[in-house]
Amino acid sequence: MKNLTTPLSEEAISQLNVGDVVSISGYIYCGRDAVLPKIVKHAEEGTLADVNVDLQGSVIFHTAVSPAGVGPTSSNKLEIESSFEPLSRHGVKMHLGKGAIKPETVKALAEQNAVFAIIPPVTALLESQTSEREVICYPELGMEAFHRIKVNNYQAIIAAAKGESIYG
Repeated sequence: MKNLTTPLSEEAISQLNVGDVVSISGYIYCGRDAVLPKIVKHAEEGTLADVNVDLQGSVIFHTAVSPAGVGPTSSNKLEIESSFEPLSRHGVKMHLGKGAIKPETVKALAEQNAVFAIIPPVTALLESQTSEREVICYPELGMEAFHRIKVNNYQAIIAAAKGESIYG
């Protein structure tokens, strides 16, 4: 088990390999298909500060945040997977979700020294390891707004790193 605390350093990410089990603590962002294209647009336009987002060393969990808790959504949805490269270029070091991603996405992650980790769909367990939640921007999207949560020992498995993927 490799213990990671956000924000994640370049060195910490460069030491991860496919199959590693990690435990993540600290603040992470949560977003999925409704909001990630908006965050990419802010990143590309240089306006992340306008929506109170700092992606340097960050983790983005592909999930909605509801009163029932958080659980991973499929990361290979077009709006989500297409956010990996630009968000990694703008500082995201880890993308958390579930499902296989394309070889091109695996390569783009490697080029940015970023990784993709899968997290089991265990909403109740993850809720017990979430101590704070805050809507950062786009509150009109409800549970699909861009959130920041504080987590304690979220466990995940590195699924793509250094140009390799557990999905082949």
